[in-house]
Amino acid sequence: MANLALQRSLLQPLHSSLVCAGRQVKSTSPETLTWPEYLAIRRSKRKWQIAFTVPSAILGFVGGVAYFGTRETDPTKPIMGLDPFMFYGFCTVGCVGVGAALGPTLGTSLWRLSHRRYLNLIDARDKEFYRRIAKNRVDASLQSPTNPVPDYYGERIGSLHQYRQWMRDQGKYKRKALLPEDL
Repeated sequence: MANLALQRSLLQPLHSSLVCAGRQVKSTSPETLTWPEYLAIRRSKRKWQIAFTVPSAILGFVGGVAYFGTRETDPTKPIMGLDPFMFYGFCTVGCVGVGAALGPTLGTSLWRLSHRRYLNLIDARDKEFYRRIAKNRVDASLQSPTNPVPDYYGERIGSLHQYRQWMRDQGKYKRKALLPEDL
């Protein structure tokens, strides 16, 4: 049923366009966005998130070194039971982690600013996409520490082919978890 709806959305006529990742993406009408177009836009958004992760992690490192590297320390007085140099080193690594965690958020914010014109179309497709993901994914209670559910949130889906592969993987995992192996 879901595949039939996807195929029907592919057959809609194309006449308006969006710009995504430096190239023109055709759209069906001002009120709709086809699934291939949406997935191309989603891929572009993911690239922005990844592109901002590394610079923000580097900025976190520079900030951590600038702050914790200039602190006066007394090596004879431990901080929380640790040598002060070790403690400040862990804090600097923590700054790198905070920078890396803030990178995707910053990338998404800037991406949304640059695509303001189409946000309502994209947000509507996002809602529909995540509703489909939630409906078709495997129940998380079936997973084990040695056998986690494959791509539970559908983060790696970037094309219709990958969506279909995700659906097959979910079905395979469900059959493997629910059916006995001795058959």
